[in-house]
Amino acid sequence: MSDPQLRILLCDDHELVRVGLRSLLEAEPGYNVVGEAGDAETAVKLASELHPDVVLMDVRLPGRSGIEACRDIRSAHPEIAVIILTAYADDEALFSSIMAGAAGYVLKQIRGSDLVGAIRQVSEGRSLLDPEVTSRVLARLRGESNNAGEPIEDLTVQERRILNLVAEGLTNRQVAERVFLAEKTVKNYVSNILMKLGLSRRAEAAAYMARRRSQRVDTTWP
Repeated sequence: MSDPQLRILLCDDHELVRVGLRSLLEAEPGYNVVGEAGDAETAVKLASELHPDVVLMDVRLPGRSGIEACRDIRSAHPEIAVIILTAYADDEALFSSIMAGAAGYVLKQIRGSDLVGAIRQVSEGRSLLDPEVTSRVLARLRGESNNAGEPIEDLTVQERRILNLVAEGLTNRQVAERVFLAEKTVKNYVSNILMKLGLSRRAEAAAYMARRRSQRVDTTWP
């Protein structure tokens, strides 16, 4: 009997990228691309409908980010492995990907044969994450840094600026006008900020900032 088919879902907002990935993977015996998505919402929906073994997920997507989609998929279907694809090496995105439950984080410059092997590896329950990277992330989770006990210190300067504006009660559109970004980009920033702070709503972020200010802690950053 032939080997069982490995079911794969592709998510990238560029059709040419999806076509290339499908062509590469379906040329491999036992690899079957069962669906394609161009945005996060579609990817989450198709993951529930198609039950793939592995999802290849781009980070930068219109609307919600691939990291948010990864978190939703893993929360609803922990048996599905997600590999985050990105064109850029970004420590913050890497950290967020691991926190979202991704089994791997690979650059789009990866060789085709290596990607094929990576998919097989995560489908077997193994991780693509380098031990050194994993140790660094675990250290952050345990607070083994100079910022122990202060999750706000994990925010970038831009994230802190946006958090301040959100705490002032500004909408995503108003924040976007202040920081000269697209409204969808601000929405992604806000989602990542809430995740890093362990919060779920904008109101909680405002309350969090109010507590910090009342304690007169670290009021010098932008």
